[in-house]
Amino acid sequence: MTPLDSSAALWNLLEHNRNNCEWKLTVMATSAVARETVFALRRQIAKIEGTLPERLQAPAGAAPVDAPQDPTADVTPKNIPPKNLTIVRRGLAVAPPDAFVRTGAEGLDTALGGGLPKAALSEIHGAATRDAGAVAGFALSLVSLILKQGPRLPVLWIGTAEIFREAGFPYATGLHRLFGIEPEQLLFSEAPRLLDALWTAEEAARMTALAAVILEIRGSPQRLDLTATRRLHARAQSAGRPVFLLRQAGEPEPTAAPVRLVLSAAPSAPRQTIAGPLAGSIGRPAFTVSIGKSRTALPGQFTLEWNPDERSFEERRAGERRQERAANPVPVVSASRRGKDPAPASGAVLAFAAVGSPAAGDQPSPGERAAHRRPRRAG
Repeated sequence: MTPLDSSAALWNLLEHNRNNCEWKLTVMATSAVARETVFALRRQIAKIEGTLPERLQAPAGAAPVDAPQDPTADVTPKNIPPKNLTIVRRGLAVAPPDAFVRTGAEGLDTALGGGLPKAALSEIHGAATRDAGAVAGFALSLVSLILKQGPRLPVLWIGTAEIFREAGFPYATGLHRLFGIEPEQLLFSEAPRLLDALWTAEEAARMTALAAVILEIRGSPQRLDLTATRRLHARAQSAGRPVFLLRQAGEPEPTAAPVRLVLSAAPSAPRQTIAGPLAGSIGRPAFTVSIGKSRTALPGQFTLEWNPDERSFEERRAGERRQERAANPVPVVSASRRGKDPAPASGAVLAFAAVGSPAAGDQPSPGERAAHRRPRRAG
């Protein structure tokens, strides 16, 4: 091989190695950019969803998204400030304590990572229409906790005419006695249509002059979709106020709410006195609370009692429930005590009186009889 051939071969080898190095550097740069892009997207998704009680470590070698790019800086994960860590994994709650509405029940608050999020949309479901009272009572208990912690601002309760016809309105005297809420603090907005109720809730959710907004919906309407709940959740975050979505007999559907609780009424324990439990009495209101969905907690079920004097929840343990069942083995409704023979069967019930001569009580009044005798107007 001549020196010319050797030089050409060496040149080709160097050119090949240079091309390989450039290709590897391009691949590495592309991978780093891809990792940073994916990490930035995860941060944005986490911020939109409000999953800030948990962290996502930045990929190795990736600079913080919010920090300026400095090629000479050390960008290892240990040197990334805590504010640049996004929350998407369970078990690392780092949000401030005032970001939650603490119920006072240690088990439920711990399972939720500190309590219900204060500046967010929270769902409270009732499996059937008969659970509407329990759902409303639990929501009013949460409102009482909010008013106890902060300024006593008014609360707006929004619903359709169908909702208030089925479940009724809260009783003013009970509001003050059980929850410490003055009747003038609870405002109601009855909308003729669901679309109007959603619009009212969106406008109210952005107001800081309200302590909380309650939206009560029946069933699983199509308009209450992921887009509508995202708007409610975003406006609750912006205003720093909670929005409670009460669902009557609704099916669990995808929503933007970080937490969904399923509520039902629980048996009340006997009233406690100095001499002990008062037999046959009804004690504090009790709720069975199930965590149907949470981005920071696993599913669980708790029985809570509302203490109207302390304005807080107390958790009832499983042993107390078993003891209560043993102490009260009788059915809720006792049997009839009117003797052995049952009442005779009722006859036919008609909506209108039978056709024929009117009965004695159906005769017109003297005033009506005089009006009937008046002559007809001419023309």
